[in-house]
Amino acid sequence: MDAKKIINIAVIAHVDAGKSTLVDGLLNQAGVFRDNQEIDAQVMDSNDQEKERGITIYSKNCAIEYKGIKINIVDTPGHADFSSEVERIMKTVDTVILLVDSSEGPMPQTRFVTQKALELGLHPILMINKIDKKDQRAEEVVDEVLELFMELDADESQMNFPVLYGIAKEGIAQYDMTTPSKDLSPLLETIVTQVGSYDTDLSANPTRMQVSSLAYDPFIGRLGIGRLFEGKAKAGQSVSVIRNDGTQYNGKITKVFVYQGLNRVEVEEASAGDIVVIAGLPEISIGDTVGELNNVKAMDPIKIEEPTMSMNFLVNTSPFAGRVGKFVTSRNIKERLEKELEVNVGLRVEPLVNSDVEGFKVLGRGELHLSVLIEQMRREGFELGISSPEVIFHKNPQTGEIMEPMEKVIINVPTEYSGTVINKLNLRKGMMLDMDSDGVRDKVTYNVPLRALIGFRSEFTNDTHGEGILVQSSNGFEPYKGAIESRQNGVMISMANGVTVAYALSGLEPRGTLFVGPQTEVYEGMIVGQHSRSNDLDVNPTTGKKLTNTRSSGTDESTKLSPWKKMTLEEALEFIEWDELVEVTPDDIRLRKKWLTINDRKRHRNDQKKAIEEL
Repeated sequence: MDAKKIINIAVIAHVDAGKSTLVDGLLNQAGVFRDNQEIDAQVMDSNDQEKERGITIYSKNCAIEYKGIKINIVDTPGHADFSSEVERIMKTVDTVILLVDSSEGPMPQTRFVTQKALELGLHPILMINKIDKKDQRAEEVVDEVLELFMELDADESQMNFPVLYGIAKEGIAQYDMTTPSKDLSPLLETIVTQVGSYDTDLSANPTRMQVSSLAYDPFIGRLGIGRLFEGKAKAGQSVSVIRNDGTQYNGKITKVFVYQGLNRVEVEEASAGDIVVIAGLPEISIGDTVGELNNVKAMDPIKIEEPTMSMNFLVNTSPFAGRVGKFVTSRNIKERLEKELEVNVGLRVEPLVNSDVEGFKVLGRGELHLSVLIEQMRREGFELGISSPEVIFHKNPQTGEIMEPMEKVIINVPTEYSGTVINKLNLRKGMMLDMDSDGVRDKVTYNVPLRALIGFRSEFTNDTHGEGILVQSSNGFEPYKGAIESRQNGVMISMANGVTVAYALSGLEPRGTLFVGPQTEVYEGMIVGQHSRSNDLDVNPTTGKKLTNTRSSGTDESTKLSPWKKMTLEEALEFIEWDELVEVTPDDIRLRKKWLTINDRKRHRNDQKKAIEEL
């Protein structure tokens, strides 16, 4: 297809603003789906975890045609932990559709993705979504976005952005609030007008492409995905590749693919302006520049924000290790993490030194970023021991001062709960930036150390009875804020191996919250509940009732237990302290102490004091 008839766009927004739903509408209007085809909602969210969590995790490509123009569409994640997925694809597109909720307005992640787009000189198209909401305030939101652009130092041409209004789930976009529309044609017309045609035929120039994403095919190996900025990419073409570090090597493109609808279609050659997929270069990596053989000019490296949090991925050493997992050794874990590094640019992996257990330190953009990887590995058959999350501190090169990552937190809670939440954020060294109330709900903005938010989300949910909304995004680094109190409660630790019985658990119920039910296998050192007090408590959940040959009235009734708390992976990671681990297997998620026996834990009390002092 002629390069003058190709436009590349990305849909960017905060989480839950309707990005994937809008892409569904564009695909539907373009006739990608058959009339009798059964279509899942958010069809681009094809990964199992994306469907279960209801969020976009990985950037994905598709393409439609409109009036003879091919429009490549990139659906991007909205959660701050996956912002590296957004950063790297910005250079492949001509413009972005900035989607903003008509009620919520610009949220923290909206600021981040907009800033990246403006820095690259893109001219966003603003679409105010969900205008059918009862509490919509579309016109105010437009003004808020304009203020955001001013804060981000947008130039005059970027400030003059087109505005549309719509309902993505109904496939509707309109030019203003009073002129109804039947489909997304106003949005498509705006895209064509905003981007226009290429000024020159870049296909005549030498080949030049930058890889922004990677994929893997079991038959043809690693695939490089990116925009073809100049020239043509042909099957069988010999090329030179310049890595991010400046080194160069030669290779051959064996296959070329482009996108049509949701499918990847093989072609003999692709022209400048298109988003292409190339095979045949097994060492290709994100940020690499692919060009004419011995005649390639490197493009600017793709810069990715540094990780802010780390966890240790350890070999599972519990008594139940190897029962259900297929991959349990250090070598298995190493190979899997190396494979993940090829496609997950926001991740870093370091081998552990001076550790009692073999494993790796994995650095990522947040708890969700790392927990998605852990969950994926669990489903693939891995067994792991995961340590508590730790934030990554930096040292100011000028002053030598310790700097810690901060988060901008926006909470929206019913007024009766706001006092409790504000008090807890204050205790966590948070600084209130703004507060607004309509008499029913309060909207509070805070600047909080990232380490203070570890474990806070579950507390927040309980304190607001599930009615609160909390969103957060990275807010740079600030000087270390001092010690922050950690978990207030101790845990109940099994001191025996065996199977839990209801009789023993009924005796433990008054002591705290149970994490296991009856007929559950436990081992010495496994955490079976949260203690109601601050100290750890060694218990025996396997003790049965002593039987006698004497029966008395009322003593043989069946034991009734309250529902026990079954921890999710995220809840478990937030809950554990420095001397505890999450045991992750394909079938179970368990909590345990690093040192399983009482004597071992006593021997490491000095380590505990030292760790608390360091924290």
